[in-house]
Parts: sequence; C-alpha cells; structure tokens
Amino acid sequence: MPNTPGKKALAMEAFARALRALPAIIADNGGYDASELVASLRAAHARGETSAGLDMANGCVADMAALGVRESFKSKLHVLCSAAEAAEMILRVDDIVKCAPRKREGY
Repeated sequence: MPNTPGKKALAMEAFARALRALPAIIADNGGYDASELVASLRAAHARGETSAGLDMANGCVADMAALGVRESFKSKLHVLCSAAEAAEMILRVDDIVKCAPRKREGY
C-alpha cells in the first residue's frame, strides 16, 4: 500500500489484517493450534506454494489442488464484496447514530 496515501491506506491495511485472521479462526474452530498452523501456512506461501491451505481433517498444511479442493473465483469475489459492503453499511449507520440530533423548532 505504498502508493495509497492517507486514510485509504489505513482502511486497506485493516481489511488485509482481517482477511489474514481467517485461517487462524478456521484453525481455532477446528480445535488445532492456530498459531502453529498459520505460521506453517505463511511459510508455505512464502516458498511459492500458492495452492497451500489448511487441511482440517489432518490438522496440517497441505496442497489443496492435490486434495481436490477447488473454489470458484466468482463465489469468493462475491462473498468478499458482500462482506466489505456489509462492513461499510455498519460503519455508515454508526456515523449516522453518532450525529447530533437536529434541533426542532416549536410550531
């Protein structure tokens, strides 16, 4: 995000941090050591293993293509956009609620 100035960069960083939390949440829900699995997953991605993912059946990092796990890009994009829109609507409602009430004039 070096090319994005100001508040937009902060928002993008927070959104990326939220996306990076997803594997840890999945590992926690599976009853595994989330920090160990996420560290292994990040190391696999850093080595260039782009199809690496969490194998929740065995509690390890595995090649999702070899396991036959396929996900539609369009469905992922739709889910991601819907989540971003929902978060934006929540933030907008918070801004509206925080606004001072208008002064009413007597009739």
